[in-house]
Amino acid sequence: MSKIHILGIAGTFMGGVAALARELGHQVEGSDQAVYPPMSTQLENLGITLSQGYLPGNIAPDCDEVVIGNALSRGNPAVEAVLDEGRRYISGAQWLSENVLPGRDTLAVAGTHGKTTTTTILSFLLQAAGREPGFLIGGVAEDFGVSARLGRSHSDDAAHAKSAPAERPLFVVEADEYDTAFFDKRSKFVHYRPLVAILNNLEFDHADIFPDVAAIQRQFHHLVRTVPGRGRLIVNGEDVHLAEVLAMGCWTPVERFGFDPSLEWSARLINQDGSAFAVLHRGAEVATVEWSLLGRHNVLNGLAALAAAHAVGVDVTQVAPALARFHSVKRRMEVIGQAQGVTIYDDFAHHPTAIHTTLEGLRAKVGDARIVVAMEPRSNSMRLGAHSDALAPSLDIADAVVFLARPELPWDAAKVIEAVRGDAQAVADTDALLVRLGDVAREGDHVVFMSNGGFDGAPRRFLAQLQR
Repeated sequence: MSKIHILGIAGTFMGGVAALARELGHQVEGSDQAVYPPMSTQLENLGITLSQGYLPGNIAPDCDEVVIGNALSRGNPAVEAVLDEGRRYISGAQWLSENVLPGRDTLAVAGTHGKTTTTTILSFLLQAAGREPGFLIGGVAEDFGVSARLGRSHSDDAAHAKSAPAERPLFVVEADEYDTAFFDKRSKFVHYRPLVAILNNLEFDHADIFPDVAAIQRQFHHLVRTVPGRGRLIVNGEDVHLAEVLAMGCWTPVERFGFDPSLEWSARLINQDGSAFAVLHRGAEVATVEWSLLGRHNVLNGLAALAAAHAVGVDVTQVAPALARFHSVKRRMEVIGQAQGVTIYDDFAHHPTAIHTTLEGLRAKVGDARIVVAMEPRSNSMRLGAHSDALAPSLDIADAVVFLARPELPWDAAKVIEAVRGDAQAVADTDALLVRLGDVAREGDHVVFMSNGGFDGAPRRFLAQLQR
């Protein structure tokens, strides 16, 4: 086994790679610019040494290989040192494809929204079916306690061959369309070559690398090209952009899902907040799901996961009831706590559509109770202003919004604030945001922190503030 250094180890994907490498027996160390929970907690629990900052000296001289995350680019001191010293380096996606995926049937979950939640649901369903899947999820799954694991292997199959027919080991991967590394500008998901691919939805995002929707569609079609004829494509049948992707050429059986009962897989809402729904396969009701998740978007996530599980031989009727005990991934509308009658949520939000559907699900649950949003526009697309026009309408459901407009934000947040339907205010730093929330929030409110970064620990700091 070798010694590996992971650059960008605190990212959700690279942290998962670190966990898998450790489970394979490698000695793992890593560094990152910003290290924060839940990934930092997982890595520390695995005994992985973490270094702050991209300093060349953080990479041990005896490292056999450096795995480089896509957040790093030329000019980064650690990257320059790796190149100058002639070290062996590889991307995280390629490392996964070479070291973990061979010999396994891969199920890949792609889409602008819902990848993490859907990957977690699918892994949970396969576990409930006794398939013991490996997985790499872009977050820490509460039911598993980790973001990645190897799962059952061929050696396990051999050991159990006498008691049951051997099935190919399964691996579920969150399949991101973002580019692979500074030296590989293909989308990460082209490395995975899945047997089953979920295409959840497709919208414009990642404005730092894609000029338009058509560029993203081309990458999705690269993924479609890699799925074999014996496999399956599970596709949102109500997404026009995905229909256009399939029209570019498709060589794999397709099963579509959505709320339209004419689709191969459809859902009928039992509760309007999405907490209960019927599952229909080719028009026949095969299961009922009652769970803790909310919103139409999560119904679609669950439907896609059930269809993918079915594609690898799982009896949906048998496993769907298990979703009653399913817990989502951390930071997906995760309830941090309650104090003074205020409920606080932490949500990994990065796109207006996801913001709207998340708040829509919460509104269906809480009725007329006030919803207060603390928003940090942190993703590359958000900071570049690609979503600025859509941001205010996505917050229409909220009664009040406190917007973190850091001084370095390169676009005018005032126009967004003016366009928000409810009471909206902007502050320049997290301390000011917490003070303002203390003035705004009152008993019975639901306060949702939305950011795809650490948000300076704001959700838990606000809870502690209320508890004091």
